[in-house]
Amino acid sequence: MQARRASRELALILFSQLDKNIDKYKNEDFTSIVLKSVRTLISSSADEVSHSISGLKELKDEIIEYENNHEDNLSRPIDCENIPVKIPLTSDFEAKIDTLLNASEKALSALDIAELCALSSKEDVQQYIIIICNAFKEHKDEIDKIISEFAFGWDIDRLFKIDKDILRIAITELVFVKDAPHKVVIDEALELAKKYSTDDSPSFINGILARVVDKYV
Repeated sequence: MQARRASRELALILFSQLDKNIDKYKNEDFTSIVLKSVRTLISSSADEVSHSISGLKELKDEIIEYENNHEDNLSRPIDCENIPVKIPLTSDFEAKIDTLLNASEKALSALDIAELCALSSKEDVQQYIIIICNAFKEHKDEIDKIISEFAFGWDIDRLFKIDKDILRIAITELVFVKDAPHKVVIDEALELAKKYSTDDSPSFINGILARVVDKYV
């Protein structure tokens, strides 16, 4: 994960913690909130991985018990090792396979969070988060006006907060920070939408940001 990408994702997490009176926040407040959010992510990730490991152990125990109690093994002498048996793909075992897949996804997510948390302590990552936050604080009304301008048929106050925060961060970068290629900013905004929001959010956000680039960048 690149430093700037980490900054954007951490900024999104930070924005979710801010109240409407953003003017009261100082640089040290932004840093403090990010650190607290990172600790929460680490704790949540550890819980998810622990839960996944428990599920995998339970599944292994069930498979061993199924093998032990299978008629092919029950008929064998006690001192003989079990022979492998076929496991029927009943709905029950299909559900267990889903547990395995879910556990794998959580493990991958935990790795991603671990990398994000490691990058959060880097000075350049923290500095860029502060740049985004201060630029948004200074131009908040203009940024929200731009969103309203292009969110046809949508009241900005009724947008999903996560979508609104993704747009706020991207527009802050595109129009006021201007320190990264607009394609990179948009692509990473779409990745955040795919990761954190609904299936319809990426196309909605892409449409707005494309219009922002056409008019303001």
